[in-house]
Amino acid sequence: QVRFVESGGGLVQPGGSLRLSCAPSGISFSFSSYSFNWFRQAPGKERELVASISRQYITNYLDSVKGRFTISSDNAKNTVYLQMNSLKPEDTAVYYCNRQPAPLNWGLGTEVTVFS
Repeated sequence: QVRFVESGGGLVQPGGSLRLSCAPSGISFSFSSYSFNWFRQAPGKERELVASISRQYITNYLDSVKGRFTISSDNAKNTVYLQMNSLKPEDTAVYYCNRQPAPLNWGLGTEVTVFS
């Protein structure tokens, strides 16, 4: 199936760090032609946009993650990253990535759990 595959999630204590990765599966395309987004969905909540990176490498973040999360992309590796530092329990969610325009099918996501 054509989709993104996310990885790098796990269990971490508050204040810890994780780096998420996202790469396409079942399709090849020029990374430089797209912008990319990381989303998350916490239990019982709607999916929300966490971070985005444009084709010009301009980044934007959800207010609650500014200064803690960093989105980046490696066009040579066809991979998008989300570096997450100073994690908080409220960051607990399943994290997904996708592209714009022409988003792919949603992947399975990678689960992040921040607990004491």
